[in-house]
Amino acid sequence: MEQTLLVIAVVGLLAWLFLRHRDKKTEPAGKSTSDSTKSAYHAVSIKYDANACEAAQKMSGRRFLASEAPRLPLPECDVSECSCRFAHHEDRRSSTDRRSPFAASGFGGGTGSFEKERRERKDRRKNVDPSDS
Repeated sequence: MEQTLLVIAVVGLLAWLFLRHRDKKTEPAGKSTSDSTKSAYHAVSIKYDANACEAAQKMSGRRFLASEAPRLPLPECDVSECSCRFAHHEDRRSSTDRRSPFAASGFGGGTGSFEKERRERKDRRKNVDPSDS
């Protein structure tokens, strides 16, 4: 009786471990699981120190989509030991201002504002009975 309970417990434990292991999603080494990399617009910029090459300094303040970022060290790098690295950002855009000159609420792109309804006739789409047609 005790052996049967022990065998059932061991089999249950093994089944639980197998299912738990199978459900885990394995990621390749080097992949980050931070929240910033989950965005479709995850971006990086190049951070450098005082003895950086001219190519890195020219890219100062520029953001790249993570999938389109140049490899480090840069091909034009002429420093013997490159210490450049990437700074990660949630979005490629650096400004919090999301207005568009082409949107209705943008810079003069709106059609104005009206205080009252100016149409004189009743809306023909309202209260239409499908059996009338």
